[in-house]
Amino acid sequence: MGNHGWTVDTVATELLACEAERRDRVKFTDEWPELDVETGYKIQDETLRRRLARGEKLIGVKLGLTSRAKQQRMGVDTPFVAWLTDAMVLPAGDPVPQAKLIHPRIEPEIVFVLRERLEGPGVTAATAMAAVESVLGGAEIIDSRYRDFRFTGGDVVADNASSGAFVTGPIALPPSAIDLAMEGVLVEVDGAIVDSATGAAVQGHPAEALALAANDLATRGLALEAGWIVLTGGMTDAVFALPGSSVACHFSSLGSVTLHGGEPA
Repeated sequence: MGNHGWTVDTVATELLACEAERRDRVKFTDEWPELDVETGYKIQDETLRRRLARGEKLIGVKLGLTSRAKQQRMGVDTPFVAWLTDAMVLPAGDPVPQAKLIHPRIEPEIVFVLRERLEGPGVTAATAMAAVESVLGGAEIIDSRYRDFRFTGGDVVADNASSGAFVTGPIALPPSAIDLAMEGVLVEVDGAIVDSATGAAVQGHPAEALALAANDLATRGLALEAGWIVLTGGMTDAVFALPGSSVACHFSSLGSVTLHGGEPA
C-alpha cells in the first residue's frame, strides 16, 4: 500500500490518542509520503469533529508558521491555520499544564477578538482589521505529537499546527489605539531577556495573518465567525516551558503574560 495503511481516519485516531496519552511518535510522512497539506487539513477537520463530539466548543483559530524564518526552516511558503477549542484555554495565573502536554514550548502572539464575521476570498489587511473588536497580547503553549518537533507541512497541519494551550494578557485595546507593526515584545526566561520582536515579524503586520486566515478558510468553504479568538502566530521562536521555570512575554502596550512552568508531570 505504500502508506502502512494510514488513512485520514486512522491518523486522526492516532493523533488524539498521542495527545491523550502524552505520547510522541515519528512523523506520519515517514510511512505515508503522500500526506500533503491538503490531506493534513482533512485530518485536522476530522480531529475537530471528534473534539466537538466529546463536548469541546470551537472558539477560534490559530495561525502557525507566520514568520519567514520558520517557513524557511520548514520548507513551506505559507502559514497554516488550525482550530482553537475551549479545552485549549489556560486561565491567567495557571501554571503550564505539564500533565497534559508532551514537550511544551511558549511563544508570544498578538491576539484578535472578532466583532463580526470575516469571510474570504479577497480579504485585505484593512478589511480584516475593520472586523476586529479588540487586540490582546498572549502566549501560546505549543506542543507537538511528533518526536523532537520534526515534521513536514502535511504532518503539522494534521496535528492542528502543534496546538496545546494558550493564555491571553490583561489588556484589551481597540485596534485604533495601537500600532501593531511596531508593538514590541520581550521574552524573559527565569529573569533573563532571551528574545524580542515586533508585530511586523508576523507577515509584516498581524492583520495580514488575519486576512490570510480568512482567505485560507474560504478555500474550504469556511469563514472566521463573530466572537472568535484568532492567534496570529509566534512573534519570536518558541522557548521550552520547563517545569519550575518562569517565562514572561512583556508587550509594549498590551501588558505582560507570565507563565510558570509548573510541576514535572
